[in-house]
Amino acid sequence: MNEHEVVITVQNFEQEVLRSEKPVLVDFWAEWCGPCKALEPIVAQIAREYAQVLKVGKLNVDDYPELAMRYGVMGIPTLILFKEGREVARIIGYQPRERLLRQILPHLQPQPQQR
Repeated sequence: MNEHEVVITVQNFEQEVLRSEKPVLVDFWAEWCGPCKALEPIVAQIAREYAQVLKVGKLNVDDYPELAMRYGVMGIPTLILFKEGREVARIIGYQPRERLLRQILPHLQPQPQQR
């Protein structure tokens, strides 16, 4: 995790995700999950590159299973993009960076230049 990612908990979910002025990409993950670890550097890079227009949060499903259940997360990694408090995209399983960005970027305004 880097300074551009926030730890999401039951206590801060509403403020950090549902009331956020920016779209929020929530990474539902667990320490024991191999694909989650493989996805981690990609999510961290997206968090750094798009920090001005996107908030990235990490939610450990072992610590907060009630949030995973509330949003129907059946397998991890699952990334859910929230905009104005509503789910606008869901990405399940490991995906390459380009595929993630194709699903995330249409929801970001203004869109930064891709490197």
